[in-house]
Amino acid sequence: MVPGPIPARAPIATERRECAVRKRWRIALAALVLTLPVLFVPALISSPASAHGAAIIPGSRTFLCWEDGLTPTGEIVPKNPACAAAVAQSGTTSLFNWFAVLRSDGSGRTQGFIPDGRLCSGAATVFNFEGFNLARDDWPVTHLTSGANIEFRYNKWAAHPGSFREYITKDSWSPTRPLTWNDLEPTPFSTVTDPPSVGNPGNVESYYHWNATLPSGKTGRHIIYSVWTRSDSAETFYGCSDVVFDGGNGEVTGVGQGNGNTTPGACTTTLRVTNAWSGGYQGEGTVTNTGTSTLFGWTASWIVPSGVTISSAWNGTYTPAGDLATVRSVDWNRSIAPGASTTFGFTGNSSGTPALPSATCSSP
Repeated sequence: MVPGPIPARAPIATERRECAVRKRWRIALAALVLTLPVLFVPALISSPASAHGAAIIPGSRTFLCWEDGLTPTGEIVPKNPACAAAVAQSGTTSLFNWFAVLRSDGSGRTQGFIPDGRLCSGAATVFNFEGFNLARDDWPVTHLTSGANIEFRYNKWAAHPGSFREYITKDSWSPTRPLTWNDLEPTPFSTVTDPPSVGNPGNVESYYHWNATLPSGKTGRHIIYSVWTRSDSAETFYGCSDVVFDGGNGEVTGVGQGNGNTTPGACTTTLRVTNAWSGGYQGEGTVTNTGTSTLFGWTASWIVPSGVTISSAWNGTYTPAGDLATVRSVDWNRSIAPGASTTFGFTGNSSGTPALPSATCSSP
């Protein structure tokens, strides 16, 4: 089966990124086989539970941190602060084995089996992935659009029959605390059994794939939590994929240096009505840099209330997607110094003065 075009895939951004990953992977693997035979080769060959798979779109923490840390010498040297912190706790073996977040005795179990606060590591016993449970807001992140279609891809380092479940965090979840089972919506938004796949096992270019509709009404940062249960054994794989619902189309930020990606910054957006008239209103959004470094690009998102529309915007690029409104920075206001702010404006229709909701902000 050859998948057709999916709106949320961002074909240009995704394909360019895949080409870059393939090139860096081949260079890194060639160097790794020569320079790290003791560490890497046994990890892939001698351990029976060392190589199976992980989410690559949207990328899991272990996969994107592995990609972030690739070097021409075969070493793993993460540049992203969250990835570096994870490696400081769990060691580089966790990235050489990014595809092995598993429990051989999992049998598809979730709550009551994997302890709260250890979901992203799967409480794995073969390798140490505890560093990937860290509560941080600077993990590499995939930008998505709430309610859009997406093609999920899950690497098949070793091929197994089985089923996949995809969960999303509740709106009350915060990246500032470790993930618990109560932070996840109780029902998976996507389930699939034995999906089609492409490529030969044992490389980053082989994966299972299936189409799904992302949850609607989501804004800001969330975690997509994956559970892959083998049907030919009790082995079960777990993983966290950090995403932000900001009208994105599959772009990834927070990975690497000098490749067009930057680590997300900290910002807030507040909305207010500045004028109203019969049947219409004018609003203003204020974007503030709450971090300690300059922002280079920002995105404000909010759910437009029922009975309210947006017809135009300025000092930002407005993109509608159902009831989700997204405004992105333009050239003259994309750079915001720490503590500084910028504003954008918009007009729309409303039967009265609308009560504008809270908004989220992400960078870039």
